[in-house]
Amino acid sequence: MTKQILPLLDSGCCAPLAREPLSPQQAGTLAPMFKALGDPVRLRLLSMIASAAGGEVCVCDLTGGFAQSGPTISHHLRVLRESGLLDCERRGTWVFYWLRPGVLDQLAAVLDSTQPREAVGAPA
Repeated sequence: MTKQILPLLDSGCCAPLAREPLSPQQAGTLAPMFKALGDPVRLRLLSMIASAAGGEVCVCDLTGGFAQSGPTISHHLRVLRESGLLDCERRGTWVFYWLRPGVLDQLAAVLDSTQPREAVGAPA
């Protein structure tokens, strides 16, 4: 299996789904993010990281909150990272994770049927 890091779409990438169809490129970038969030463990991990004080979390602080083994948690973190939701950095023995800037706003903008077109960068 090859690693694929998906690019984050521009913050003004997409009109809400209820306003106009996504382009094939937009759908191809967003689908892995939504797919990654379809797993309860990954959704909890993302929530733990997004809500962490300081905006980042050491993997050592994440594994204790789950019944799954360390390698399984690492797999889930890799899926989140490869989908474009998280980024990370190794510091000594540990890896620290944080939410990629703007990613939650991007996903929310695509789903928000009440948001005006100008708010998501679509042409008026």
